[in-house]
Parts: sequence; structure tokens; C-alpha cells
Amino acid sequence: MGSTSARDTEGSTDEARTDETRRHGAGARAGLGRRALMKRSAALGAIALPGLGLLSACASGGGNSGTKAEKGKKTTKNPLGVNETAPMEMVIFDGGFGTRYAEDAKAVYEKTYPKATVKFAKTQKIQSVLQPRFNGGTPPDLIDNSGAQQMDMGVLVGKKQLTDLTPLLDAPSVDDPARKVRDTLRPGIVEMGQFDGAPVWIMYYAYTVYGVWYSRTALAKLDATYPETWDEMLALCEKAKRKGIAGWTYPGKHPYYIPFSLYPFIGKIGGAEVLDAIDNLEPKAWQHPAVKAAFEAYYELYRKGYILPGTPGLDHRGSQGAWARGKALFIPNGSWVENEEARFIPEDFELSVGAPSSLDASDKLPFGTLWASGGEPFIVPARAGNPEGGMEQLRIMLSEASSRSFTTSTKSLTAFNGGTDGIELSDGLKSAVAALEKAGGNVLNPRMQDWYVKLQKEQIGVAGIGEMMAGRATPAETIRKIQRFADDTAKDSSIKHFKHQK
Repeated sequence: MGSTSARDTEGSTDEARTDETRRHGAGARAGLGRRALMKRSAALGAIALPGLGLLSACASGGGNSGTKAEKGKKTTKNPLGVNETAPMEMVIFDGGFGTRYAEDAKAVYEKTYPKATVKFAKTQKIQSVLQPRFNGGTPPDLIDNSGAQQMDMGVLVGKKQLTDLTPLLDAPSVDDPARKVRDTLRPGIVEMGQFDGAPVWIMYYAYTVYGVWYSRTALAKLDATYPETWDEMLALCEKAKRKGIAGWTYPGKHPYYIPFSLYPFIGKIGGAEVLDAIDNLEPKAWQHPAVKAAFEAYYELYRKGYILPGTPGLDHRGSQGAWARGKALFIPNGSWVENEEARFIPEDFELSVGAPSSLDASDKLPFGTLWASGGEPFIVPARAGNPEGGMEQLRIMLSEASSRSFTTSTKSLTAFNGGTDGIELSDGLKSAVAALEKAGGNVLNPRMQDWYVKLQKEQIGVAGIGEMMAGRATPAETIRKIQRFADDTAKDSSIKHFKHQK
């Protein structure tokens, strides 16, 4: 999580670690576009309401007594002024990326500060394990706040519970003291950690490519390539259906995965400004024609029987497992899926990621437009006992060596702009890099999943899109419901609100 999974890596992103839970009608009417054809949405299904999944955990208690350690002396080798004898505690989300990369970075910290005791824990239940420690004033020094039980970033920022990471960004990088850490990061990473500009509260460590993931081998067996238009997508799904293969699946218990491909689809149709308006909680933002068109297109997947039966009852591992075994062609996901399903993806799978298909010629942005952004949000609590230690651990992680460790062990990119030279890239990672190159400047970055976690997951995802994709609500009903959720959030004075900077 991902966020958030973003990942419910999560993000983005997530939970239970079981091994096995596991060109139709393009021109049916001359002169009618896709939007006109899709107004004929029909039939509701009757599948049981999926429940929210729970996380398994293995985190221990804390070591922060509530008292801050004295700062150390700043030197060339210790630019953040870390107290070399102070204990440091880090808690990592144990999701799709695993924790090996963090343990490697921890070993470097211990070698650098041999007099310090470093406590390390991993869990999938971030909120339930750590929220009580925030409330009690004894949080760890560094947290990977990811997964389905991610703590709400907007709430943490609004309640001033995080440390400003500007000192980290302005510190010299590990590899080149002449360059600041901020100058070694991929575009957009610093901005993602900001809420209404100014301080940087979050360091997104992974760099995630979201989209429609598929097997080139599976498509080749159908004499097909990735569909660049929605008509081609539906035609391919129909062809697969006749072969006994579903077109799509998704984590029905966690349908907030669907926006990983749906949001950039909306942005492609109507432009980035539509997603900005949604993030800004603007009145009637969800009623934009681009949202309506995208929802109706996805609803067609349900209406025409192109969704894998039983999908609404699957968690993320179950849906990914079914997809990896060839039961469905496509799944909306993030680049963590390659590592998360490594045991089940066949060697000849030829894993790839596709950008949203074009709806029709009136789309505002070209094919290749996709969503890519920082993932695995790391935070240093404001009441951490050793905040300098937490930031120093992040500085180590943002080195070329640590970045290579992450990419090698997870098959994913990091926020560090480099670290792939000499590494044999996996199929999925090569595809993600190629997708970024094709997108060029058309990379979208919706902020809903880190600004308003509850709205994004429970309301837009589960109560809104999840119900629609299961056939229990029409696109029109879903849009009205989601707009109400967004309006209620905008009116709630207890919630800190954020806006895109012009």
C-alpha cells in the first residue's frame, strides 16, 4: 500500500499473506461514439457484499520512553547531528515489497553508529499497532506508513504529528556530499510529501507505476497485443471469454485498487484538471463528463460478463493469484505486484503494464498517459525519541547502494533517481520503465489516496466503485453517492483540507 497504496503494498499495499486464496461493438452504429453507446448500461447483479479484509501482524512494542534524545554534534560525516549513542527504532510495513531492503539499510546505520541500539519491527497492521503509541507520545523514530491499515496522512499532518523532513532534504547526499538529498530524487517526490506547500512531511520511498497489468504471453496466445482503444479492449475481452478466460479481475474486498487504472483513465479522457478538481473536493467534480464516461466504460466490463466470477469476494492476493494463473487477462495494480506474486507468476509470463486505453478520439491526453508516483510513505513522528536518527536512516536509504538493494529485492524503482545501472531488470520493471518513457510529460498524480484515506478507501472505493463493479449500483447512482461523500468531506470542519497549488 502500496499508499497507498500509496500502496496497500497497498500501495498500497496490504494484507493477508495466504499462498492460495486465491472488437466488440466498436462501430455497432455508424456515427455513434463510445460515450453514446455506453449510455445503454443495464442489468444489476446480485452478489453478496464483500467485507473488509484484516491484516496479519508481527510487530513488537515500542522503545521510545517519550523523552527526546539529546542532539549530537553536526559534522561532515554526521550532517543531521545524530546522537551516536541514542537508540533508534523503525517499523516497516511488511507488504508486497517485503522488508529486506530496510534491513539492509538498518545494517548500514548500525555500522555507521555502532554505539546505538537499533530496534526493527515489521507489521501489516500499521494503524492498530502504532496509533496507540502516537496517542501515548511514544511513537517509533521512523515508520513505513503503508498498507490497508495505513494511518491517515491528512489527519497526521493536520494534527501536527509529523516531523518536517526539510533538514533531510537539505542534507548532503551519502554518495555525493556536493549534492543535497533533494537533488537526487525523482521528479514530484518532494511535492508529494507536501500538503498545501511548504514543509515536507512524508518521504515516499518507492516509485510506483500504476496501470493495467497483463501477460504478453497470454495476449499472444489470443493473437492480440495490448488494446490501445476501449473498443479493442472490449473485443479482446469477448474473444477471451469465448476461450473460457475472464477479461478482468480485481481485489473485490479492496476495490480501491480499481482507481489505479480508473483515475488515469478519467484524466486521459478529460485532462489532469478533472483529477485536480476531484482532489480539491470541488462541488460537482465527480459529475464531470469524463468521470461519467469512464465509469460507464468500466461498468461495461461487468455488464458484458468480462469480470472473473467471484471477484467481489477476492482479496488482493486472491485476485492477483487468479490472474497470475491465467484465469483473467488484466488486473489494475501497481508495480509491486511483480514482487508480491513472484512465486506464482510463470517464467514465460512476460509481465507488462499498460496505460489506460483511449476511450475515443476526443480524449484530452494521448495514449500512454498513466499514473506514476511515490509509494511507501515514510514518516518521522513529531514526538519521536530520536528524529535525527529516523531522518539519517532515510538518508542512508536514499543512497545508490540502498536504492539498488530495493530494486534488486523488490523489482521496483525507488525515489532515488538512479540505482538501476548494472542491474538486470525483470520483465515487469522493464515494462514500467518503458511505460514511463512513453508517457513523457503525461504522468498523472492523483492525491486522493494520501490526502483523504477514509474517503478514498471506504467511501469511493468500497461503498462506491466496489458496489458498481459488483453490479449492485449503476454508474449514475455511484457518481451521485461518491459526490455526496466528497461533499460531506469538504463540509467536515474536523478534517484538514488540502488543495493543488496553482
